Amino acid sequence: MSSKRQQPSSPPGDNTEKRKRRKKREEIAELSPVLDEEEVKRGVKKAWSLRDRYCHENVELDCQPFPHCVIQNFISSETFVENLQRELLDLNFHEKSNDLYKFKQSDDLKKRTEPHISGLRAAMFGQLRSWLGEVLGVDLEPTVDMSCAKYQYTDVLLCHDDELEERRVAFILYLVPPWQSDDGGTLDLYSTDAGHFLPRSIVKSLVPSWNTLVMFEVSPVSFHQVSEVLSEDKCRLSLSGWFHGPLLERPPRHVEPPISRSPHLPRDETLLLEWVNPVYLDISYQEQVQQEFEDSSEIQLKNFLKEDKFMEVSEALRRTGNQWTSRGPPNKRRYEAAQADALPPCVGACWELLRSEAFFLLLSNFTGLRLHYLCPADDEEEEENEIVRKAKEEQEDGRHEEATGSSTDSPEEDNEGRVKEPSTPVCAGELRRWSHGDYTLLHDSEAANAEYALDLLLYFGCPDWQSEFGGFTSYVANGEDEELLTVYPEDNSLALVYRDKETLRFVKHINSRSSWRPADGSLRRAFYDFSFVYYE
Repeated sequence: MSSKRQQPSSPPGDNTEKRKRRKKREEIAELSPVLDEEEVKRGVKKAWSLRDRYCHENVELDCQPFPHCVIQNFISSETFVENLQRELLDLNFHEKSNDLYKFKQSDDLKKRTEPHISGLRAAMFGQLRSWLGEVLGVDLEPTVDMSCAKYQYTDVLLCHDDELEERRVAFILYLVPPWQSDDGGTLDLYSTDAGHFLPRSIVKSLVPSWNTLVMFEVSPVSFHQVSEVLSEDKCRLSLSGWFHGPLLERPPRHVEPPISRSPHLPRDETLLLEWVNPVYLDISYQEQVQQEFEDSSEIQLKNFLKEDKFMEVSEALRRTGNQWTSRGPPNKRRYEAAQADALPPCVGACWELLRSEAFFLLLSNFTGLRLHYLCPADDEEEEENEIVRKAKEEQEDGRHEEATGSSTDSPEEDNEGRVKEPSTPVCAGELRRWSHGDYTLLHDSEAANAEYALDLLLYFGCPDWQSEFGGFTSYVANGEDEELLTVYPEDNSLALVYRDKETLRFVKHINSRSSWRPADGSLRRAFYDFSFVYYE
């Protein structure tokens, strides 16, 4: 009563009273009593340092494939947990979607004043941080990131290691209804290639459980994912974040060898006449295509192949017995690629078409790019070619004069003393099979090595494909999430996209909605594409 009598003495606009009321509203989050047991603390500390296993009542530590700790009944009061869940569900959530994830997330909870959210925050930043710092023998920073996430049907967070901004320990507190493994949404832990420190395969899956806290060490090998939620009526609600501290030493990142590129195959226009829809071989139509392409740097050419050829290739791709190889690692990609030397004859012929000299020239006519020597050059290129021609002539004259004892000025050379030569157009390609769970991710090395290039995608086996299935190719500016362009799978559609050094692409994760029945009643579980990149 005395404190209430003193309240009117605060001047108008003074925030002291507001802070007092907020503090009185804060509920105390009493954490599991096992955290107070010295025996448990010593056991976890020893097992973590020795990369061993430890179990005691509601606490379990396992260091395979990397150190992670599970604490059941993390908050002592069931009423507190239920009220916490209610407060979290009342928050505003933002849709988060890019190459790596799709789910809904709240803002950071560090300034939320709801009594149970602020009470838990105090316990996480205080008691749990202190306990964890003693266990790890690390002085963790007082500030902790924490937000709330909702994963619903088809939501997912793909393979990654969490290494960023001095994150030392990640945590997830689950507030879910009764959950089984076939509901999806598991926390999957990956084994790692010891030589290259790359994820290999899922070796352990943790099923979400009410009032259970999971923590794991963030390190160069802490690859994990949240598997796709398969339940259509359950919400995977969780609080998650990171404790910050000194980073563990990271070995040099593995650099993938570049994909081999090849010049065109010596095949003439008879191949085009055999395979390509005649409308695209008409010169006047090619001029229209080029005009549209130059305006937008992309175009989609429907019904590109002759119908009989398209059907023949489609049927060959659907047959069992074709040889496919899984492409990884999972922190960069997951799909299957065909072995180019073991393709069915008609599929191999289509592969040759896309690599042929005649097709390079056709692409030049479609795009105006210098993919063939017969492609008309613009004024700037003509000037460069004239310089190269004169340099060659002068170089030849110099050789003659050297042989005869006379001398002239040297031809114009580049910084390394070489006469500049026009580059030879080349390409690299794959035949890919896409099904539920497949994707590609953006990664640092791709951004660092980005080049000017023409992308080609030619689709098979995707009638009635819908955008909600995923599987589309998304183009984004480097460092940005906003899409610049989206290419959706469409049967017998040839997509051409010219990208610069600041444009990257990924294929969106294919979710469980993709197992659908089209009009013919057959169950479609995969589609195919030829994916080629051409360089001037």
